[in-house]
Amino acid sequence: MDFTKVLPEECLCLIISLTSPGDACRSALVSPAWTSVADSDAVWERFLPCDNYKEIISGSSSSSSLLAMTKKNLYFHLVYNPILIENGRMSFQLDKETGKRCYMLGARALSITCGETSSMYWEWKSSPDSRFSEVAELNIVWWLDIKGKIKTKILSSRTKYAAYLVFKLNKHKYGFRDRTIALQVNVEGSGAREVRNVLLHPQENVPQQAQERGDGWNEIKMGEFWNECGDDGTLECSLREADNRFYKQGLILEGIELRPTLSY
Repeated sequence: MDFTKVLPEECLCLIISLTSPGDACRSALVSPAWTSVADSDAVWERFLPCDNYKEIISGSSSSSSLLAMTKKNLYFHLVYNPILIENGRMSFQLDKETGKRCYMLGARALSITCGETSSMYWEWKSSPDSRFSEVAELNIVWWLDIKGKIKTKILSSRTKYAAYLVFKLNKHKYGFRDRTIALQVNVEGSGAREVRNVLLHPQENVPQQAQERGDGWNEIKMGEFWNECGDDGTLECSLREADNRFYKQGLILEGIELRPTLSY
């Protein structure tokens, strides 16, 4: 039975919108009639963050061209092309499979001890493989203390997120070989926190904890947290290494990314 001839288009749109973006794409391949329904704005608007995607996009320099797209094209544009918001200090994109919100706090959105005092310690540079206009490159410090904060209410609700440190080491790297760095993720005031001791630069015979992203950067998992519906807390992600016996240099920091891992 061809349901496109039995049910009104509004019902078909509602049915498809209750599935997933992947299911909608597969439905579009069934027949020309299904393509018209599965590719419609009525379906794909439901896969976008329905409460505030226009508000988020309005903070981007390309907001007018984005809002002129069909909803399906906008969805996949936001999957593959992170947009800069908050005066270029953060980026926003969508998770391809679920449409959940992903954010990255750029280096300029982080609190970096000694990062603003003198270029002797940290230097701000442009990088051709970064989505941000500037990244932070470590010249020399004896201890690291870096924090990033984000309001949990802007994240997707009822979703488990993971935080990732996005970085690389330049050819002058020193002080990271087999030295553990403490990474911590916690929602302020909740009492729940996760601390991971990781190696940014292990020996060759030690398993690599950092993974290549395919965009010129590496990432290492900082921790996970559950974001409940309606939460109005503040998530803090931090990196710390305070062994003053060894100076450190050569870390290039793009930011901290938050991506969904599980949702209900």
